[in-house]
Amino acid sequence: MAAPAIRRCEFHLAAEGGRALFCRSWTPPQPERVCVLVHGYAEHSGRYESMAAWLAARGCAVHAYDQQGHGRSDGARGHVRRFEEFLDDLDRVLAAAQQEQPGRPSYVVGHSMGGLVAANWAVERGSDIHGVVTSGALLSMGAAPSPVRVSLLRALRRVMPRQSIAQPVDPAALSRDPEVGRAYQADPLVFQRITLSLAAELFGAAARTAPRAAEVKLPMLILHGEQDPLCLAEGSRAFFEQLVSAGSDLRLYPELRHEIFNEPEQEQVFADLLEWAHKREADQ
Repeated sequence: MAAPAIRRCEFHLAAEGGRALFCRSWTPPQPERVCVLVHGYAEHSGRYESMAAWLAARGCAVHAYDQQGHGRSDGARGHVRRFEEFLDDLDRVLAAAQQEQPGRPSYVVGHSMGGLVAANWAVERGSDIHGVVTSGALLSMGAAPSPVRVSLLRALRRVMPRQSIAQPVDPAALSRDPEVGRAYQADPLVFQRITLSLAAELFGAAARTAPRAAEVKLPMLILHGEQDPLCLAEGSRAFFEQLVSAGSDLRLYPELRHEIFNEPEQEQVFADLLEWAHKREADQ
Protein backbone atom coordinates (compact mmCIF):
# COMPACT_ATOMS: atom_id res chain seq x y z
CA MET A 1 0.00 0.00 0.00
CA ALA A 2 1.38 3.39 -0.97
CA ALA A 3 2.08 5.87 1.81
CA PRO A 4 -0.48 8.69 2.00
CA ALA A 5 0.49 11.97 0.35
CA ILE A 6 1.37 14.47 3.08
CA ARG A 7 0.69 18.13 2.39
CA ARG A 8 3.44 20.30 3.86
CA CYS A 9 2.85 24.01 4.43
CA GLU A 10 4.91 26.87 5.82
CA PHE A 11 3.36 30.21 6.79
CA HIS A 12 3.41 33.04 9.30
CA LEU A 13 0.69 33.53 11.91
CA ALA A 14 0.06 36.91 13.52
CA ALA A 15 0.68 37.04 17.26
CA GLU A 16 0.32 39.62 20.02
CA GLY A 17 1.85 43.03 19.39
CA GLY A 18 2.24 42.47 15.67
CA ARG A 19 4.78 39.67 16.07
CA ALA A 20 4.69 36.90 13.49
CA LEU A 21 5.11 33.24 14.38
CA PHE A 22 6.62 30.98 11.74
CA CYS A 23 4.51 27.82 11.45
CA ARG A 24 4.69 24.50 9.65
CA SER A 25 2.09 21.82 9.09
CA TRP A 26 2.06 18.24 7.85
CA THR A 27 -1.45 17.16 6.86
CA PRO A 28 -2.56 13.72 5.62
CA PRO A 29 -5.48 13.40 3.20
CA GLN A 30 -7.92 12.37 5.94
CA PRO A 31 -6.63 13.56 9.33
CA GLU A 32 -7.97 11.74 12.37
CA ARG A 33 -6.49 14.03 15.03
CA VAL A 34 -4.52 17.26 15.50
CA CYS A 35 -1.12 17.48 17.20
CA VAL A 36 0.54 20.82 17.99
CA LEU A 37 4.29 20.50 18.62
CA VAL A 38 6.08 22.97 20.92
CA HIS A 39 9.88 22.88 20.59
CA GLY A 40 12.55 23.49 23.21
CA TYR A 41 15.00 26.26 24.11
CA ALA A 42 17.36 27.57 21.40
CA GLU A 43 16.00 25.27 18.66
CA HIS A 44 13.11 25.41 16.19
CA SER A 45 10.24 23.49 14.61
CA GLY A 46 12.28 22.30 11.63
CA ARG A 47 14.11 19.83 13.86
CA TYR A 48 10.85 17.85 14.19
CA GLU A 49 10.51 16.87 10.52
CA SER A 50 10.96 13.11 11.06
CA MET A 51 8.54 13.01 13.98
CA ALA A 52 5.92 15.09 12.20
CA ALA A 53 6.16 13.04 9.00
CA TRP A 54 5.84 9.77 10.96
CA LEU A 55 2.74 10.98 12.79
CA ALA A 56 1.20 12.50 9.65
CA ALA A 57 1.60 9.18 7.81
CA ARG A 58 -0.53 7.65 10.58
CA GLY A 59 -3.43 10.05 10.48
CA CYS A 60 -2.23 13.05 12.49
CA ALA A 61 -2.46 16.61 11.21
CA VAL A 62 0.73 17.97 12.77
CA HIS A 63 1.22 21.69 13.39
CA ALA A 64 4.47 23.14 14.73
CA TYR A 65 5.76 26.66 15.20
CA ASP A 66 8.91 28.50 16.14
CA GLN A 67 8.37 30.06 19.54
CA GLN A 68 8.97 33.80 19.73
CA GLY A 69 12.66 34.65 19.74
CA HIS A 70 13.44 31.32 18.06
CA GLY A 71 13.91 30.00 14.55
CA ARG A 72 12.17 32.07 11.88
CA SER A 73 9.68 33.75 14.22
CA ASP A 74 9.88 37.38 15.27
CA GLY A 75 11.44 38.48 18.53
CA ALA A 76 14.91 39.00 19.97
CA ARG A 77 16.86 35.74 20.03
CA GLY A 78 16.56 33.86 23.31
CA HIS A 79 14.32 36.47 24.87
CA VAL A 80 10.81 36.80 26.28
CA ARG A 81 9.31 39.50 28.49
CA ARG A 82 6.80 37.26 30.28
CA PHE A 83 6.45 33.49 30.24
CA GLU A 84 2.71 33.94 29.65
CA GLU A 85 3.51 35.15 26.12
CA PHE A 86 4.53 31.59 25.28
CA LEU A 87 1.09 30.43 26.45
CA ASP A 88 -0.59 33.11 24.35
CA ASP A 89 1.33 31.93 21.29
CA LEU A 90 0.35 28.31 21.94
CA ASP A 91 -3.29 29.37 22.24
CA ARG A 92 -3.13 31.08 18.84
CA VAL A 93 -1.47 28.16 17.05
CA LEU A 94 -3.80 25.62 18.66
CA ALA A 95 -6.87 27.66 17.70
CA ALA A 96 -5.65 27.96 14.10
CA ALA A 97 -4.96 24.22 13.92
CA GLN A 98 -8.38 23.36 15.32
CA GLN A 99 -10.02 25.72 12.85
CA GLU A 100 -8.26 23.99 9.97
CA GLN A 101 -9.30 20.51 11.20
CA PRO A 102 -12.55 21.17 13.09
CA GLY A 103 -14.00 18.46 15.27
CA ARG A 104 -10.84 16.35 15.40
CA PRO A 105 -9.31 15.26 18.73
CA SER A 106 -6.51 17.69 19.62
CA TYR A 107 -3.24 17.24 21.51
CA VAL A 108 -0.41 19.53 22.60
CA VAL A 109 3.06 17.92 22.55
CA GLY A 110 5.89 19.90 24.15
CA HIS A 111 9.59 19.09 24.46
CA SER A 112 12.04 20.49 27.06
CA MET A 113 11.23 24.21 27.40
CA GLY A 114 8.23 23.40 25.23
CA GLY A 115 7.37 20.69 27.74
CA LEU A 116 7.36 23.34 30.45
CA VAL A 117 5.13 25.53 28.27
CA ALA A 118 2.77 22.58 27.70
CA ALA A 119 2.70 21.61 31.40
CA ASN A 120 2.13 25.19 32.53
CA TRP A 121 -0.57 25.60 29.88
CA ALA A 122 -2.24 22.44 31.21
CA VAL A 123 -2.14 23.86 34.75
CA GLU A 124 -3.21 27.41 33.88
CA ARG A 125 -5.42 27.15 30.80
CA GLY A 126 -5.81 23.64 29.43
CA SER A 127 -9.32 22.68 28.35
CA ASP A 128 -11.28 21.32 25.39
CA ILE A 129 -8.55 19.07 24.03
CA HIS A 130 -7.94 15.34 24.38
CA GLY A 131 -4.57 15.52 26.11
CA VAL A 132 -1.15 17.04 26.69
CA VAL A 133 2.18 15.26 26.13
CA THR A 134 5.51 16.36 27.56
CA SER A 135 8.97 15.11 26.59
CA GLY A 136 11.98 15.89 28.78
CA ALA A 137 10.04 18.74 30.36
CA LEU A 138 12.05 21.50 31.99
CA LEU A 139 10.71 20.90 35.50
CA SER A 140 13.98 19.91 37.21
CA MET A 141 17.30 21.10 35.80
CA GLY A 142 20.48 19.10 35.76
CA ALA A 143 22.61 22.18 36.54
CA ALA A 144 20.17 24.26 38.55
CA PRO A 145 21.66 27.47 39.99
CA SER A 146 21.63 28.18 43.71
CA PRO A 147 18.83 30.30 45.22
CA VAL A 148 21.37 33.11 45.67
CA ARG A 149 22.22 33.09 41.94
CA VAL A 150 18.53 33.00 41.01
CA SER A 151 17.90 36.03 43.24
CA LEU A 152 20.84 37.85 41.61
CA LEU A 153 19.53 36.95 38.17
CA ARG A 154 16.11 38.40 38.97
CA ALA A 155 17.65 41.59 40.34
CA LEU A 156 19.82 42.08 37.25
CA ARG A 157 16.89 41.29 34.97
CA ARG A 158 14.99 44.28 36.33
CA VAL A 159 17.65 46.72 35.08
CA MET A 160 18.89 44.97 31.92
CA PRO A 161 16.34 42.35 30.81
CA ARG A 162 17.80 41.95 27.30
CA GLN A 163 21.36 41.37 28.46
CA SER A 164 22.33 37.96 27.14
CA ILE A 165 24.59 35.35 28.67
CA ALA A 166 26.11 32.22 27.20
CA GLN A 167 23.93 29.15 27.64
CA PRO A 168 25.32 26.48 25.32
CA VAL A 169 23.76 23.04 25.12
CA ASP A 170 26.14 20.06 25.05
CA PRO A 171 25.23 18.24 21.81
CA ALA A 172 26.23 14.91 23.38
CA ALA A 173 23.42 15.36 25.92
CA LEU A 174 20.78 15.32 23.20
CA SER A 175 21.00 11.80 21.78
CA ARG A 176 23.17 8.71 21.61
CA ASP A 177 23.17 9.19 17.84
CA PRO A 178 26.24 11.41 17.17
CA GLU A 179 24.70 12.68 13.92
CA VAL A 180 21.99 14.45 15.97
CA GLY A 181 24.66 16.41 17.82
CA ARG A 182 26.56 17.25 14.64
CA ALA A 183 23.40 18.51 12.91
CA TYR A 184 22.49 20.55 16.00
CA GLN A 185 25.89 22.27 16.04
CA ALA A 186 25.74 23.01 12.31
CA ASP A 187 22.17 24.34 12.37
CA PRO A 188 22.21 28.11 11.69
CA LEU A 189 18.87 28.56 13.51
CA VAL A 190 20.20 27.08 16.77
CA PHE A 191 21.70 29.65 19.16
CA GLN A 192 23.79 29.56 22.32
CA ARG A 193 22.74 32.58 24.39
CA ILE A 194 19.80 33.45 26.64
CA THR A 195 18.66 36.82 27.94
CA LEU A 196 18.33 37.48 31.65
CA SER A 197 14.59 37.94 31.18
CA LEU A 198 14.04 34.53 29.54
CA ALA A 199 16.26 32.79 32.10
CA ALA A 200 14.37 34.36 35.01
CA GLU A 201 11.01 33.54 33.41
CA LEU A 202 11.98 29.89 32.92
CA PHE A 203 13.13 29.48 36.52
CA GLY A 204 9.95 31.13 37.75
CA ALA A 205 7.66 29.08 35.50
CA ALA A 206 9.30 25.80 36.51
CA ALA A 207 8.96 26.67 40.20
CA ARG A 208 5.27 27.59 39.73
CA THR A 209 4.39 24.61 37.59
CA ALA A 210 6.15 21.69 39.27
CA PRO A 211 3.99 21.59 42.44
CA ARG A 212 0.64 22.19 40.69
CA ALA A 213 0.03 19.01 38.70
CA ALA A 214 -3.01 18.17 40.83
CA GLU A 215 -4.76 21.17 39.23
CA VAL A 216 -4.55 19.66 35.73
CA LYS A 217 -7.93 18.53 34.40
CA LEU A 218 -6.66 17.01 31.14
CA PRO A 219 -5.08 13.59 30.58
CA MET A 220 -1.31 13.88 30.32
CA LEU A 221 1.36 11.59 28.91
CA ILE A 222 4.71 12.31 30.58
CA LEU A 223 7.72 11.05 28.60
CA HIS A 224 11.35 11.28 29.69
CA GLY A 225 14.71 9.69 29.02
CA GLU A 226 16.30 8.61 32.27
CA GLN A 227 19.80 9.48 30.99
CA ASP A 228 18.76 13.09 30.33
CA PRO A 229 21.44 15.33 31.92
CA LEU A 230 19.74 18.62 30.99
CA CYS A 231 16.21 18.24 32.39
CA LEU A 232 16.14 15.55 35.03
CA ALA A 233 13.64 12.70 34.83
CA GLU A 234 12.92 13.18 38.54
CA GLY A 235 11.02 16.35 37.68
CA SER A 236 8.69 14.51 35.32
CA ARG A 237 8.25 11.64 37.75
CA ALA A 238 7.34 13.98 40.61
CA PHE A 239 4.90 15.88 38.39
CA PHE A 240 3.20 12.66 37.28
CA GLU A 241 2.86 11.43 40.87
CA GLN A 242 0.72 14.49 41.65
CA LEU A 243 -1.58 14.08 38.62
CA VAL A 244 -5.16 13.08 39.36
CA SER A 245 -6.56 13.49 35.83
CA ALA A 246 -7.93 10.22 34.45
CA GLY A 247 -6.02 8.66 31.57
CA SER A 248 -2.62 10.10 32.50
CA ASP A 249 0.48 7.96 32.06
CA LEU A 250 4.25 8.07 32.61
CA ARG A 251 6.80 6.48 30.26
CA LEU A 252 10.46 6.53 31.29
CA TYR A 253 13.11 5.25 28.88
CA PRO A 254 16.14 3.92 30.80
CA GLU A 255 18.82 4.44 28.11
CA LEU A 256 17.57 7.57 26.37
CA ARG A 257 18.98 11.08 26.74
CA HIS A 258 17.30 14.48 26.42
CA GLU A 259 15.83 14.34 22.91
CA ILE A 260 13.89 11.09 23.01
CA PHE A 261 12.29 12.02 19.68
CA ASN A 262 15.79 11.98 18.12
CA GLU A 263 17.17 8.82 19.69
CA PRO A 264 17.72 5.61 17.67
CA GLU A 265 14.55 4.27 19.36
CA GLN A 266 12.50 7.26 18.19
CA GLU A 267 9.87 5.18 16.38
CA GLN A 268 9.06 3.29 19.58
CA VAL A 269 8.57 6.62 21.35
CA PHE A 270 6.34 7.86 18.52
CA ALA A 271 4.35 4.63 18.70
CA ASP A 272 3.91 5.00 22.47
CA LEU A 273 2.56 8.52 21.96
CA LEU A 274 0.15 7.42 19.23
CA GLU A 275 -1.03 4.39 21.21
CA TRP A 276 -1.83 6.66 24.17
CA ALA A 277 -3.78 9.01 21.87
CA HIS A 278 -5.79 6.10 20.51
CA LYS A 279 -6.70 5.08 24.07
CA ARG A 280 -7.80 8.61 24.93
CA GLU A 281 -10.04 8.72 21.88
CA ALA A 282 -11.52 5.30 22.64
CA ASP A 283 -12.36 6.48 26.17
CA GLN A 284 -14.23 9.59 24.99
